[in-house]
Amino acid sequence: MTARLYAALDTSALPAALDLARRLAGRVDGLKLGLEFFVGQGPEGVRKVSEAGVPIFLDLKLHDIPNTVAGAVRAAVALAPRMMTLHAGGGAAMLRAARDAAADSADPPLLVAVTVLTSLDDADLAAVGQAGPALDQVRRLAGLAQACGLSGVVCSPLEIAQLRSDCGPDFRLVVPGIRPAGTAAGDQKRVMSPAAAAAAGASDLVVGRPITAAADPAAAAALIRGELASRG
Repeated sequence: MTARLYAALDTSALPAALDLARRLAGRVDGLKLGLEFFVGQGPEGVRKVSEAGVPIFLDLKLHDIPNTVAGAVRAAVALAPRMMTLHAGGGAAMLRAARDAAADSADPPLLVAVTVLTSLDDADLAAVGQAGPALDQVRRLAGLAQACGLSGVVCSPLEIAQLRSDCGPDFRLVVPGIRPAGTAAGDQKRVMSPAAAAAAGASDLVVGRPITAAADPAAAAALIRGELASRG
């Protein structure tokens, strides 16, 4: 199966997000809207972007007590996102509460749990008291998310192959930190090319600045999708 491509609209400005949404319609499989946009524009902004006809990946990384996260999921499903995120580190009770809240919807979104942020490396994890390499923590959290019935996890490119082995073929691996050849890594510390990530077993690739900051975002997205399609 060809990996799906999501463009990350990392902006708080509605006009910029709408312009990108219209230009990328038909060129990507979905648009990721995160905290920056949601804090700036709220649910109504999400609704307006979704009018471009492109599925929405709502990346809010929910992390709170189970009852609060369940309530947030119920509120979010009214926006009809295809996929949304929460932090695996919130624990089993929180993950199950989110799963159950989503299941109450007529069209439940895919719930994926964030493992270790791609901006963090082993030294960063040690600084906050998490022992061991990033891969060990990612594997622990992915196993927890799968046991709690979530659709998948968010992981860095460097963990794809191990998690595909651990979690099987049907568990979604949503992968940011994707950088086509010749583009800067930016604030991502664990990166990979689109083709390499897909070959390793990624289900969904999230690409931000290499698409959204390109002179022609639609053309940049088309090149990535062409690369993915060429490898099947």
